[in-house]
Amino acid sequence: MIKVIVVDDQQVVREGLVALLDLLDDVSVVGSAADGRQALDVLRTTPADVVLMDLRMPELDGVAATRMITRDHPGTAVLVLTTYADDSSIANALRAGARGYLTKDAGRAQIAMALRSTAAGQSTFDAKVSERLVAALDGRPRDKQAAPDGLTAREVEVLGLITRGLTNPEIAAELFISEATVKTHINNVFAKIGVRHRAEAVRYGLDHDL
Repeated sequence: MIKVIVVDDQQVVREGLVALLDLLDDVSVVGSAADGRQALDVLRTTPADVVLMDLRMPELDGVAATRMITRDHPGTAVLVLTTYADDSSIANALRAGARGYLTKDAGRAQIAMALRSTAAGQSTFDAKVSERLVAALDGRPRDKQAAPDGLTAREVEVLGLITRGLTNPEIAAELFISEATVKTHINNVFAKIGVRHRAEAVRYGLDHDL
């Protein structure tokens, strides 16, 4: 059972999400909060696998709350669910430690899938967010000679595609290599840059303009 805390400052949205998630057999909503401060208070007494986090809230916003949750509760993952899909909001949330990012256009099935992926240690970005990442990164000048942390040129290339939101099959098609080779490159990249999952790799890629 995936234990979830729902955080949103709009009561009708918060209650709607709680009701929606209560319909899922493998999800248990163990708490809810109207802002980041309340979310931290709930987490102190109620362990959770995933916090479903809005961004723009009073008292303590979602980015600051995400940063504190990932620091103080490393066993709890944050999945952002927000109205905003601008470059700054996405980048700030990922850098704060969010493992996934959805907009409120997402339906129940997509939210459920994202919660399961997040709880399993994977990363999830909806199509709108992936498009923003690709657009932002495609417009950045890149230093092709830069190979931080001992990455090879191919590993930098793979990391750049991960940062753009591509899946393993998409990376394989883009680089004309097998999915097994992609997995090998990704394992090597994760080991060299010291990350455990794709969201951390995306944050690293954003920080290094890959």
